[in-house]
Amino acid sequence: MSQTIAVIKGDGIGPEIMDATLEVLNALGVGLQYDFVDAGLSAYEKTGELLPEATLAAIIKHKVALKSPLTTPVGEGFSSINVALRRKFDLYANVRPAISFPNTKSRYSNIDLITVRENTEGAYIGEGQSISEDGETALLTQKITRKGSERIVRYAFELAKNLGRKKITVVHKANILKSTSGLFLKVAREVAAEYPQIECNEMIVDNTCMQLVMKPEQFDVIVTTNLFGDIISDLCAGLVGGLGLAPGANIGKDCAIFEAVHGSAPDIAGKGVANPCALLLGAVQMLEHIGQVDAGRRLKQAIIDTMNDKDHLTPDLGGSGTTQTFAAAIIKHIKA
Repeated sequence: MSQTIAVIKGDGIGPEIMDATLEVLNALGVGLQYDFVDAGLSAYEKTGELLPEATLAAIIKHKVALKSPLTTPVGEGFSSINVALRRKFDLYANVRPAISFPNTKSRYSNIDLITVRENTEGAYIGEGQSISEDGETALLTQKITRKGSERIVRYAFELAKNLGRKKITVVHKANILKSTSGLFLKVAREVAAEYPQIECNEMIVDNTCMQLVMKPEQFDVIVTTNLFGDIISDLCAGLVGGLGLAPGANIGKDCAIFEAVHGSAPDIAGKGVANPCALLLGAVQMLEHIGQVDAGRRLKQAIIDTMNDKDHLTPDLGGSGTTQTFAAAIIKHIKA
């Protein structure tokens, strides 16, 4: 059965890596149809809006979007488009896998973990921000709710169950932040009790960062609050070679947006040398989300096989290939 997804080609290298990704998805033969819509600088130049209503309507209609990096104009009072999308669609779960691939500039070779970050609460809500008249004191409200904590932890456990993951680490700072982080931990324990088949342990955030550097293979799925998850997910990307291999999913009750975490890299746009891996791995997450788990595994394995071959890797991975030859090599492995 075919499914239509909204596709945002984005800015900078966005169209190049999206074209390559769609070619690979077509080769998988999973019956995807594409509704192309605009956002970011390209949309602003056409319509005067960074997020046109037609784009929002397409995401609502299809419930799934695949998005290349977007450029938010600088110095004109524009707020982040990604933040706007998360707020508009209540995309409460930010899911960031970190996987070791061959032939990358990484200190580790055995990492396969997922960070599940709460995306709508905590220190990033922006409520209660104030600075005293004398400029000496700044205040910010940090808010955690039972609802927000329960749905993110439950999402993490359901994700682990669906993907066959064995262990979840709940990351917190309840020893100091007794109210906010304390509530998150309390709710996490309640939800964990409903999933006895999945091992659950708790770890304070500072120890988590140390353990990730010292012994990252002990982690499987990490679930945590907004600020901690933002930091930890980038730390995990660093463990496997950087943001060029970092996909992200933003999941809500009614829709989901899948993306490459890195920026639009205008300095290499149009040169045909952009690495499409992060967006391809975002497509793996998308396939898993829509129930095409086997196709997602096939795509991930084809990426691994291509990285092993070395022949068609882009310059950032030490090769002399192009975006298109990299994609063609992945397609060859899919069809093998």
